[in-house]
Formats: sequence, C-alpha cells, structure tokens
Amino acid sequence: GSTYVPDGEAKRIWQRLGASFGSDSNAETTATQTVYKLDLPNASRESLDESLKILFGMMQNPGMTDAAIAAERPVVLAEMREREGPQSRAAIANRRVFFAGQRLAMRDPIGTEATLNAANSAAITAFHKRWYRPENMVVVIAGDGEPEVFEQLVKKHFSSWKGEGTAGIIPDFGDPDPNSTSAAVVTEPTLPQYVSMAYMRPWRPVNDTIAYNQQLLIDLLALQMINRRLESKARNGGSFLQANVGQNDVSRSVDGTFVSIVPLGADWESALLDVRSAIADALATPPSQADIDREYAEFEAALAIGVEGSATEGARKQADDIVNAVDIRETVATPQTALTVFQEMKPLVTPERLLAATQALFSASAIKAFLVSPLPVDGGTERLAQAIAKPVEVSDLRMAQNSVTFADLRTIGRKGKVKSSNKIARFDVEMLELSNGVRVQLLSNTAERNKVSVNVRFGSGFGGLPSDQETLAWSGGLALMASGVANLGQEDLDRITTGRRMGLNFDIDDDAFEITADTRPQDLRDQLHLMAAKLAFPRWDPQPVLRGKAAGLIGYESYSSSPRGVMERDLQWLIRGKDPRWKTPDPADFNRLNPENFRKFWEPILASGPIELMVFGDFKRDEALAAILETFGALKKRSVKSSKAVIAAKSFPPSNAGPVILNHRGDPASAAAFIAWPTSGGMAGVRESRQLEVVVSIMNDRLFEIFRSQLGASYSPQASNYWPLDLPGGGYISATSQIRPQDTERFFNFAERVAQDLRETTVTQDELDRVTEPLRQLITRASSGNSFWMSQLEGASFQPEKIEALKSVLTDYTQVSPQQVQALAQKYFDPAKKWTLLVLPEKQATAR
Repeated sequence: GSTYVPDGEAKRIWQRLGASFGSDSNAETTATQTVYKLDLPNASRESLDESLKILFGMMQNPGMTDAAIAAERPVVLAEMREREGPQSRAAIANRRVFFAGQRLAMRDPIGTEATLNAANSAAITAFHKRWYRPENMVVVIAGDGEPEVFEQLVKKHFSSWKGEGTAGIIPDFGDPDPNSTSAAVVTEPTLPQYVSMAYMRPWRPVNDTIAYNQQLLIDLLALQMINRRLESKARNGGSFLQANVGQNDVSRSVDGTFVSIVPLGADWESALLDVRSAIADALATPPSQADIDREYAEFEAALAIGVEGSATEGARKQADDIVNAVDIRETVATPQTALTVFQEMKPLVTPERLLAATQALFSASAIKAFLVSPLPVDGGTERLAQAIAKPVEVSDLRMAQNSVTFADLRTIGRKGKVKSSNKIARFDVEMLELSNGVRVQLLSNTAERNKVSVNVRFGSGFGGLPSDQETLAWSGGLALMASGVANLGQEDLDRITTGRRMGLNFDIDDDAFEITADTRPQDLRDQLHLMAAKLAFPRWDPQPVLRGKAAGLIGYESYSSSPRGVMERDLQWLIRGKDPRWKTPDPADFNRLNPENFRKFWEPILASGPIELMVFGDFKRDEALAAILETFGALKKRSVKSSKAVIAAKSFPPSNAGPVILNHRGDPASAAAFIAWPTSGGMAGVRESRQLEVVVSIMNDRLFEIFRSQLGASYSPQASNYWPLDLPGGGYISATSQIRPQDTERFFNFAERVAQDLRETTVTQDELDRVTEPLRQLITRASSGNSFWMSQLEGASFQPEKIEALKSVLTDYTQVSPQQVQALAQKYFDPAKKWTLLVLPEKQATAR
C-alpha cells in the first residue's frame, strides 16, 4: 500500500490492465539495488499515467505501518525458507571465502531471521528515507510510445519529489583481501562435487568508452578460446566433466575471473591441475591466427544476429539492459553500435593483444578456491590451498583447425517432389505433403526479422513408447544430438557451424520426437541438411554417451537436496500411475547405459515413423521449398505403420486418505505439498482445457492473496492445469507449495476450501476479469511471434482438427462466464478423487 492505493490493490489494478503478477509486475533487491518492474501490456497514455502514479506513491510514501510490516514479515520469512538448503549453504560459504573482509561476504539482501523479526515501522521508515530517494532513482521506460509522452508523465509524477532528512552515503565495498583464507571445503551429501577458483582484482568505476568496450570484447575472445579447449578436452574423456572460465564484475566489489570445474570422478585434484595447466598454456603462448579467426567469426555472427532482431527486441529486455548498466555504472549501446565497434576493432585483435588480455585476466591481488564435496575430504582445506599454489606444467589443449565445410557432409539423396499442397488462408500456413510422405508446414512472415524457427517432428514420442516397461528414452537428451551426423563428429559440426546461427536441440513430446533450431534465412538450407542427415545418417560416437552417463550419475543426488527437487524427480511418474515413460532415471538406470544399447534403442526410432517438418519465420517461400525438397524431400520413404497410435498414460492414482510421503535431505524446516484432481486429455476437449486455465488462474490468485499475502504461510504457492492434447487422458488440475512441515495440513485444507468455494459459489465478474484480461494480453503478445503459432500447430499435418481449434483460441480463454467457471469446478474438483503428495525432511517420515 501507499499514497494512492490500499495494501494489495496495486496488483489488482494492474491485473485489470492485463498485467500478470510475478511475470509482468514484480520487484527484486540485490546487494546494490532495488528494482520495481512493470511490463504493461496494451499500454495507453491513461494506463501508463495511472501506473506511474502508483509507482511514485510506492517510492515517496509506502505504507510501512507496524501492521503492514507484521503482515509482510511472514511472507519474507517464507521466501527465506524456500531459498535455504544445500545450494544456499554452499553459496553462502563460497561468498564468505571469496569476498572475505568485504561487505559482500556477510551481507545477504534478504537479511537474517533476527533482523527480519526485529524490523519495525520506525527503523524501516528511517532506512527508506535514507536510501530510497529521488537522487538515487532512475526511471526507465521502453516500449511502444512517444518519448515526449514518456518524459511528460515522468515529470508529472516524479519531478516534485524531494528527499527528506539526510541521505545515506554509499559505503566503500572494500577490496579483495590477499591475506584472508585462500581456500575452503564444504561437505554437502546431496550436491555434486565441484571446484571454483577466483582471480580477484579490486573493482573500480570505469569510463565506458569505445576503447574500454573494445578491450572487453578482446577479453571475451581470449576467454572463449580457453573455454573451447576445455570443452574439447571434456568431450574426449578428460579428468573433468565440464569446466569453464569467465569474467564478472560482482556487486561493485570485485573484478574477477572465475573458473568452474566439475570433476569426472572423485579425483578433484587432477581435474583442477588439468584445468590450471590449460590456463597456463594460454598465459604462455599467443593463440594462432586460425584460433582468432574462428572466435572472431562466432562473436561477429552473434552480434549480427542481435542487429537482425533489434526491430522486434522486447521492451522488457531493453529496460533490463539499461537497469543492469546503471547498476554497474556503465551505459548501453544499440546492437548496431556494438557490431560496428567490434568490426572496426578487427586490426586490434592480434595474437599479442590476446595474450596480454589473457595475462591480465588471470592476474590477481588474491586467488581463492572453493570445493564442494558430497563426502568429507581429509585435510581438504590444506590440500585445496596447496593445489592452487602448486606450479603447473603447460598442457597444450589447442585444437587442430581442420578445414571442414558443409560440402563435407554427406548429401541426402535424390531431390523429392511436392505431392499435394493446401493453403490455410486464415493463418497463412501452407500444408504440403512430399512424394516420400514427409508432411511440411510453411509460415513465411517478417514478424521476427532474419529469424527462422525449424521443428522436425518424427515418430510418436512418449505416446508411442510402451507403458509396461522401461526404455532408454530419457537418454536422448543426454547424447543423441552430440553423437555426430554422418561422417562428422561433434567437433566437426562445431566447425561447420562457426559464425552461423544453427543448432540441433532434442526433446520428446507426447506425440513426437523433436529436433529444433532457430536459424537465419541464409543458413536455412544447411540447417535443413544437417537435420535431415541426422535422421538419414546418424553417427554413434561413444564418448557423448559415456559423458552423458557420467553427468547423470554425478547429478542424481542433487534431486534430494530440496523438496522441489524431489517433486521434480518423482511427481510426473507417480501422478501417471507409475508409468515408466515418465520415470526419472536412477543410478541403476545410468549404470546400465552404454553406447551399444543406446544405439540399439535410438537407431530404429530415427529411421522410422512419420515426419512433420515445420518452418516458420522470415524466409522466401520458393527458396525454402527448394531446400526442403533437396533435404527432407530426398529422405527415403519411411515405415509409418501405426505411426500415430498413442498409448494413454496409466491411470491417475486413486484418491488417498493420507498423502503419499517422500523425503528430501535438504533444509529440515522445509517441506512441499501437492494436491491434484484428475481431468482428461485429447483434442476433443480442447475448449474445455482452455477454460480450465481460467479456473486455475482464479485458484492461483486466491492462493497468492490468502495463503501467501494474508497467512504468510508460503512464498510461492501455485496452481496449474495440465491437459495433454495428444493423449486421450492423463490431465489434472493441481496446487502446490513449499511450506514448513507443520503447515502441510493447513495447505491441504486451504486448497480444498478454495476448490469447494469455486464449486459452491459463483465468482464475481471483477475476479473473473482480473484473470481473463492478463490471459488475453498474454495470448495477444505471444501470437506476435512464430513460436506461438508453431506450438499451436504442432501435429496439425496429421490432426487437422488442431487448425479448427486454433480459430477460437482467444475466445476460449477469455469469453468465460462466472457460471461456466462454477460448472467446471463442479465437474472436476471432486473431493472423492483428489490425490495428495508430501515431501518431508528425511528424519521426519519414511517414504511409502
């Protein structure tokens, strides 16, 4: 609450204007700034005027009475509880070692339980007057409007504000202390082993000139060369699973170069030694011109992509960029300026300049190291300190810069033909069937300049896998795309895509396996060639499988580090009646994985089943079609027997008298509760599935209003709706929250009361409008980009009913009456069918 609105009303006003709480209206505090954010959809002068007035009231005169503070205190304590756990403990320990002797070492923006409980109106008001003042404030507005109007409204609301009392003096954040402890070891049984190193230099404000930015870009090139060498070593069976280096200015406290290492086994000392040896090589010998040319091409392409997309760059990103620049006392430049600066500095990018940059990046007034281990390390602190001080021999990880181009990638076959074509005029989508059976969707537009999204959907996804036995489907994301294509391995693929926007991303949907990428018009043909070759001529390099297996084993225990992690691991399997298709692999599963059974599982999947190719974006239709016919049109005709026959998920679990109980090994003061009611699935109920989003949005809003804001029992309660359109069942409505163990019954009772009230009482029109207007704006904004249309039309080549359903997408979400909300609640919030799950601290219960 503040001058112009009572407590909680600002959220409701912005909902009526179409802004969703959390995603469109939010605030955050870091060690150096507080930021209030509002992404105002469909903004008019009137709505922006009202919004700036409310924000000004929050700045000038927030309602910080003792009653308001008492109401908010449990919310902040709940936020603190949700953050606590092994990762949080490790991060705090890391900060205390890296920033020893500086304010950042002991200052967490959220405070401590003692300071939060001691907070009162007088103290907080005094703090606010000292720091939240006009001379400390920057107002950033970006988006669709006239700058003159923005300026007028800012002046109208903020120009008369005068600070009261004495302003705070920004303190010295201190410099890295070379005499403080150089190493620390933390034992966390649920976290994977990792090593962090920091080369620390004092942070100082800079003159943000072109010359300064040129040096930053040279620094980035130097670091990227090291990262590429480290990644190559990890891919080919090094002592570490992954390692990288990076530079960061941290909270106006440190200009640091940071090294992160995940050892492949328990021998962290060898991994640290190998990475330090690679850095030593970069410090001793200039890079080759071939190395420089490769990294320069990559950076130039990335900057060019930024220029190409600048016309449709989001206002939210622009505002965030400015805020972040203000925070570090720097400025921003347009994407074109950044590209021009980079291109004009090419004569400066010499081997000698890059060597000097590398040496500067790894110079330091203090060098620190931090080890997290799941098991105690005998003499760990001393061993770690000795390991970072030990002289190292140069290890040459430099890569041979072989000349590889797309001409080296095996061609697919004889060019195909178009068998049939159908234009869906309403959506400008062209549906094609090729002579080999491949279905194609083309949507050419300039909504996103110089960007083309490609989605290759093949086979039957989860729906085509057996529901009575485990498979290796989970292994696809680990290694399938990394295993190479035809005659080219992963390193070769990196080389042929240097300086280009291309990729191979893999996912599994309910009705298809997917290979996706974003590319540019000039790269589209080769992107299609790469994807088609992956299906026609998959390569089966063993090392990515072994690396993926190691990553799975290393990371598995981290699931048990928090209630949320346990939920992520087990919920989808349990709520689908323990259907093995949705089971998270455990260590036994990883240990059974090998290159031979990986290939045996995936090879027939890549070779059979229908193909649907979706190409949406900024391209010329005839040129794209020619490239499609030369690539996907040239594939052999595939076996499609029972290709779209899907197996429904196993039954929703029966209602339970008491919750299923799982255990986590994290913070003992933290638990998670989940309650769900079964719904359905399939395209026949698509309209109902959309209307259920309205019901769930109302439930979500009530969870926030009461369970969070009024009761302070949770920081992030959430309701959601899952309705699988490509499976005949398996849907559910759920509510979940991270809470204290003693509040679990409180959560279940509240969620059931909300469900009961929705069944028994018709919602008000205002409450309904406050969820449908944000949904309307969300869909309106999303539909301006191609990813929305692509997601809606996935599978439409085989299910034309998806096209018909798309015609009513906006009205289905927004034209819902209070009576329809009640009818849906009565249909699905059946107390006799509810299913509950609890995740409790390990010592408080045993798993069922």
